[in-house]
Amino acid sequence: MQHEMKLHDGPYRLIEKGSKTVELRLWDEKRQLVKPGDTIRFTNTQTREEMVCAVSDCVRFPDFEALYQHFDPISMGYLPGETADPKDMLAYYSQEKIDLYGALAIVLADAEEDV
Repeated sequence: MQHEMKLHDGPYRLIEKGSKTVELRLWDEKRQLVKPGDTIRFTNTQTREEMVCAVSDCVRFPDFEALYQHFDPISMGYLPGETADPKDMLAYYSQEKIDLYGALAIVLADAEEDV
């Protein structure tokens, strides 16, 4: 199955170059459908570029604090020297939604640009 997700330019570029290998999302109804072996078509919200990534694993966590303890910051999209803080996810999701759904780490296998 192929899923569609949007990304800001920064995370898109990090996945494209291979340093960001874990996409962080809520474990909501849409993401509950994502399984290893599926693909995700990421669309860059600024440039409209697209790439397709294979999903190698999906790991569910009760919240982003637990997820952040499991993965290294670079794989989650932080740059060297940046502090990884689970509260950063509040820019994308409300605490109420995090409490309701929990967090999902989508481990990406590879990326291919769409032509």
